[in-house]
Order: sequence, then C-alpha cells, then structure tokens
Amino acid sequence: MIESSTPPIRLLVVDDHPLIRDGVGAVIASEPDMVVVAEAGDGIEALAQFDQHRPDVTLLDLQMPRMSGHAVIAEIRRRSPSARVIVLTTYRGDVQALRALKAGASGYILKNAIRKDLVAAVRDVHAGKRFLAPDIAAEMSLRLMENQLSQREMEVIGAVATGGDNKEIAHRLGISEETVKTHMKSILAKLGATDRLQAVLIAVRRGIIDPVS
Repeated sequence: MIESSTPPIRLLVVDDHPLIRDGVGAVIASEPDMVVVAEAGDGIEALAQFDQHRPDVTLLDLQMPRMSGHAVIAEIRRRSPSARVIVLTTYRGDVQALRALKAGASGYILKNAIRKDLVAAVRDVHAGKRFLAPDIAAEMSLRLMENQLSQREMEVIGAVATGGDNKEIAHRLGISEETVKTHMKSILAKLGATDRLQAVLIAVRRGIIDPVS
C-alpha cells in the first residue's frame, strides 16, 4: 500500500488524438499514486508544457504535427537529462523502438496495450528502469542479432517506396544505377524479401521507413 504522504507521479500526456489522451487519463485516474498534470496535442506544445510543468514522466506519441516524437524526446532530454519519457505508439517496428531508445526514451508501449502495460511502465520508468512491451522486446532481440541495413540501404529502400525504377532512384540519390542494383540485392537478403514490394512492406512494418501516404 502506497502511503498517502508519497507525492504522486506527475505525468504529461502528448498525443494529437484527444481520444487517446482521454483513454490514458482514464487509466491514470484510477491510480492513487499518479496524476496527469498537463496534456499536449503536438510536439511544439509538448515542449512548452514540459517546461511549464516539469513532469516526472512524459507519455509521448511518435507521429505528431509540427515536430516528430523522436525530435521531442531528444529535445526534452537536452533540456533535462534526467527526464523520463515513455513512447505510446501504434508502431510495432523494432527499428522505431530502437530509434526512440537512442533518442532518450525509457519506455516503449503500444497504444492497444495501454490498459495492460501503462501503469507498470510508468512505475518502472519513474523508478529508473526501462520498460519495453514484451513483443517489441522479443522482436528487438531477434533483429539485433541480424544484419542491419546501412544508412545508404535505408535511403534506397525509402526511395523504392516512393516509386520509380532503378535509373530514377539512382538519379535521385546521386549514385549509379549499378550501385542501386547492388544495394537492392543486399536489402532483399537482409530483410528476407523476395522482391521490391515485399522489401518495402517489411521495411514499413519494422519501422525502417515510414508508411507512404
């Protein structure tokens, strides 16, 4: 039983969807040792609210208007190196999770598991631990043992996703057509894909590239 004299964990909730913020608020409202002190609907507002309230833990979406979640994490940690951030996302991709952790996040959970994982994640992160959704942690462990795409290979698969043949991609990236072919061969092998379309779909699922709108 948590003593009444213990200050509650103060939370900032950042998501551009009000329903998600409401859902998080409903879960937190049932916990006597937690309180939502502020909300924000985009990255710029998130930084303003962080500066004003200095929450113990920030709950943050990755895909937001005006400033990406990764950029917000990095900026929050620059302003306050001891700040603790938990990512709330729909992206299961291990690469997205790894990017968030490298930017300074301490936790990564999926929005469809908020009711199951959120409270435990907040308590763990507030205590100085890390919290990863179990399926994300398993995916990361598996993928980190495999060959990762190089920066140029990520640029190539990103260009493939937006359309165009090898010649067009080569012109866009300032490399030769033969180099594009060599990179694509490596990409297919590393992703375990049989063709370009499957490679793009795998890259999107893993968070290597963003979905094409």
